[in-house]
Amino acid sequence: MNIMSPTFSPFVSRMKAEALPQIFIDTFAYYYEQLKTGQTGHIPESEIKPATNIPDAEQFPEYLQEIGKHSLAKTAVIKLNGGLGTSMGLEKAKSLLPVKEGLTFLDIIARQAQLANVPLLLMNSFSTEDDSLDLLEQYPDLNHDLPHSFLQHKEPKIRQDNLAPVEWSENPELEWCPPGHGDIYAALMTSGTLEALLEKGYEYAFVSNADNLGAVVDLAILGYFVDNEVPFMMEVADRTEMDKKGGHLAQRHDGQLILRESAQCPTEDTAAFQDIQRYKYFNTNNLWFHLPTLHRQMRAHDNRLGLPMIRNSKTVDPRDPDSTPVYQLETAMGSAIAVFSGAQAIRVPRSRFAPVKTTDDLLAVRSDAYTLTDDFRIVAASARKTQKLNVELDGRFYKYVSDLDEHFPHGAPSMTEGQSLIIKGEFCFGKDVKCVGDVHLRNETDVLVIIPDGTVLTGLRHYTA
Repeated sequence: MNIMSPTFSPFVSRMKAEALPQIFIDTFAYYYEQLKTGQTGHIPESEIKPATNIPDAEQFPEYLQEIGKHSLAKTAVIKLNGGLGTSMGLEKAKSLLPVKEGLTFLDIIARQAQLANVPLLLMNSFSTEDDSLDLLEQYPDLNHDLPHSFLQHKEPKIRQDNLAPVEWSENPELEWCPPGHGDIYAALMTSGTLEALLEKGYEYAFVSNADNLGAVVDLAILGYFVDNEVPFMMEVADRTEMDKKGGHLAQRHDGQLILRESAQCPTEDTAAFQDIQRYKYFNTNNLWFHLPTLHRQMRAHDNRLGLPMIRNSKTVDPRDPDSTPVYQLETAMGSAIAVFSGAQAIRVPRSRFAPVKTTDDLLAVRSDAYTLTDDFRIVAASARKTQKLNVELDGRFYKYVSDLDEHFPHGAPSMTEGQSLIIKGEFCFGKDVKCVGDVHLRNETDVLVIIPDGTVLTGLRHYTA
């Protein structure tokens, strides 16, 4: 595509004015051309089949741990750290949120990296860069020879009616959006980070989301990756009913593994997409890269992997459904599994997928149902059964972190003996409150209900006017 064509030249002008690198402008042009020619990015059911014969990490032999141990010196950890946590009312990087024993996500991640003696690199957004780097100054032993971060790009939103760059004078920042975490590959190139890693002798990278506290370097998994000379590997976990709307692993009829996201599923295939018996595995977004192979692949294909396009329909102001309809063109990091010949997926236990997306998740992980180990992993407390703790909080009163702190001023109640905590209505918890079994609190009055200090909660408590 000629990126100076009349249709695309306004995008070039905007992106150059924001000092975006040519590699990224060319990548955006590649996807814009697909949009312009009517491509949707859909992956229909007729083109794929379920993935089978996925190796199980829980069955890996012990010798792989030794291989992993000897490979640590060539391994780097990359965390996706671009999110602000706005859905929880945060205005800073979500990873700066205190989560356990006064430590933030980023504190825990940094200590994990220090303990493993591996470099930690953050893919930040413009919004998270400064605050995150400030925190990492507390860890001078990290990254003696590599930068702490590289920046994710941004791209213009596209009007749906004429495919021109959208203009929004009320808030010009809303004219831009992130290009999805598939941008990591272009960002590694344009920032010079990939070449820096290779120059320092690093061959492997473990990549995951900063809010996934289960994503730690596992020596047996690293050993498997190294021993089998895998170019790209995805950790997948068993799909449950609560995962049915998220992306799933599949394979093309030629056997190549692929990732299909919900936005890539045609409407008529929704039932099959959500069939967890048919498509049994979801992407945890814990990925392993063989860095020399990634570099060769990028160089051989004009510095882009050609990931499948995801066309998201939005409004320019996401809080205003009547604002201008736009397209946001995104790619998914995990979809690179379709690009590398010999790419693999491995099944991992659910414990390696423990993201904190809501205040429900945050209250659970802050409670004594989970403990911070000496090697800075967050695991279920030994006193708990294996069943996952279920927390459901009333969004009217507990949606934001500030709401959570206000209603739980002494911290989370004890939940080592709890199975679930479901709250409807407004409550404020005293100190030393304990939940046993299934707890359901329902307040149908207009008055805040105080749970007194030392209360043991079990079963249903119903407050009516």
